[in-house]
Amino acid sequence: MQLDGFTNAVRDDLARIAAVGDEATARAGGLLAAALEPTLARRLQEALAEAALELSAQLEHGRVEVRIAGSDPELVYVDDGGPAAADPADEVFSARVTLRLPESLKSRLDAAASSAGVSVNTWLVQALGRALEPRSSAFSNRRRLTGYGRS
Repeated sequence: MQLDGFTNAVRDDLARIAAVGDEATARAGGLLAAALEPTLARRLQEALAEAALELSAQLEHGRVEVRIAGSDPELVYVDDGGPAAADPADEVFSARVTLRLPESLKSRLDAAASSAGVSVNTWLVQALGRALEPRSSAFSNRRRLTGYGRS
């Protein structure tokens, strides 16, 4: 699926609307449309990720993933070959939490979710799920480094 067609259509729509005004309004509309293209593409990717989660929740077997090839997202069905695994990402979202973040953290969160090709909500659910997984002490000890370093 190529997002360029959708973002170009929105840009053209905005340019037509701005053309109703004077020349300065039309120019401002064109600049605004160009500035909005990357954000619009990212928001469309987030919408696709949310749609994939909702579709996955409705499937008895398998899941739908959003894969990014270049800048183009692709919805892919992945057959798990058995009953759906108990994955928090496949659960229906029923709880709601209001979270206040510093703008700098929100920007980093947006960037991380975008680079992962998922929505901020999906990224947070996955990160929280990983953070809350029980870890055995044997596992944590295997990752510990001991010894001396020389400079």
